[in-house]
Amino acid sequence: MMMGELVRRALRWVGAHELGAVLSALALALGVWVFAEAADAVHEGDAQGVDRLLLLALRNPHDLADPVGPEWLEEMGRDITALGGFTVLTLLTTVLVGYLLLARKARAALLVLGSVLGAVALSYLLKDLFGRARPALVPHLVVVHSASFPSGHAMLSASVYLTLGALLARLQARLVLKAYALLCALLLSFLVGVSRVYVGVHWPTDVLAGWAAGGAWAALCWLVARRLQRRGAVEPPAPEAAAEPG
Repeated sequence: MMMGELVRRALRWVGAHELGAVLSALALALGVWVFAEAADAVHEGDAQGVDRLLLLALRNPHDLADPVGPEWLEEMGRDITALGGFTVLTLLTTVLVGYLLLARKARAALLVLGSVLGAVALSYLLKDLFGRARPALVPHLVVVHSASFPSGHAMLSASVYLTLGALLARLQARLVLKAYALLCALLLSFLVGVSRVYVGVHWPTDVLAGWAAGGAWAALCWLVARRLQRRGAVEPPAPEAAAEPG
């Protein structure tokens, strides 16, 4: 009886709130938890064995400078990893903010810009806080300068692409289009993170922590945007998107 009452209360609470907000709150909590677990494993040294195993699995055991797979896969790894780089994400953010300004959504543009700049600041803060060295186990295929934990590429690509995906999903009325936008954002974030391990510049736990932190930040920004929108501080979505709950 007690369990049945809890289920009914949970269903009433979900029904009283927008489904996207519920999922974002869950994503925020999950991201914070995963990041904390990864950070603890790195601090205690528990992740080193798995990190080494996965990193070496992506290299030719007879030549650690040679990633597994043909040459075109190595080139593809470099191309994909650039999608999470400062240059590409800056261009993408500039285009998105410009679009919102042209659409006369200045407050939404300011919110997007603030969320991206906040993610960049948080990424550098966490890197300085943990100060983990880059992997020296295999040669790097791209040049890197900052600390290793968490992966800035994984974190920023998750933040930017998920923010963009949520914005596109918000403008759609059909559920399939909402899901498509979010799945594309998740796929891009996933590929960027995997590519960082493939090119040898991050331990897998760096990437996992980057995904978790970036996803949590994107979820937090979405919840803030939703609250501001309800107060009239941010422009509402298009009428056809507002017609469908969730």
